[in-house]
Amino acid sequence: MNRRLLAYFLLDTSGSMNGEPIQALNNGFNGLISMLRSDPQAMDTLHLSVTTFDREVKNIIPMVDLASFHPMEITCPDSGPTHTGAALELVSALVQVDLIKGSSEVKGDWKPLLFIFTDGKPSDIQKYRQMIPVIKNMDFGAIVGCAAGPKADESFLKELTDNVVKLDTTDAATLSSFFKWVSSSITMGGKSQGTGESISLPPPPSELNIII
Repeated sequence: MNRRLLAYFLLDTSGSMNGEPIQALNNGFNGLISMLRSDPQAMDTLHLSVTTFDREVKNIIPMVDLASFHPMEITCPDSGPTHTGAALELVSALVQVDLIKGSSEVKGDWKPLLFIFTDGKPSDIQKYRQMIPVIKNMDFGAIVGCAAGPKADESFLKELTDNVVKLDTTDAATLSSFFKWVSSSITMGGKSQGTGESISLPPPPSELNIII
């Protein structure tokens, strides 16, 4: 059995994403899949899981290998809260089911990757902060947070991970460049894990501001 690289995507679909932002998110995410499919190593090892969060949290695409992945239209309600904490709670449960741990007989999967995209801040701040130590203890290879648009509050993502990028807008060009960077991050993640080194993310394009 091939060792798998599991990548989890948490995508904000709260009401503020309605209109052009959700269309840009769909286009950017579909572009990401196309880019990853051109990489033989990703086709061999990468598995993806997509969870959306607004007032409800849904694992819209359970863990599936890249070749079998069928993108679906991501939609969002007209209005409503952003339950980021509940999304983290769901992903922690999914990892426990999906991830094959190594043993003396089996090598097990590579360390999983987690990407969180939001254009706001958690509505369930207490739950979010409860989940931060849980997620940090799960030994992800990398956790990347993306705060997109003028109302995104990157300070909450910084509580979870040091890898936070800020997008000034949620238009198609900016999201496309973000997902290109995600694609190269996943590709590099797969290669560096193969050498046993910790994952170092590639430098982002100029449209993405790394939050220090």
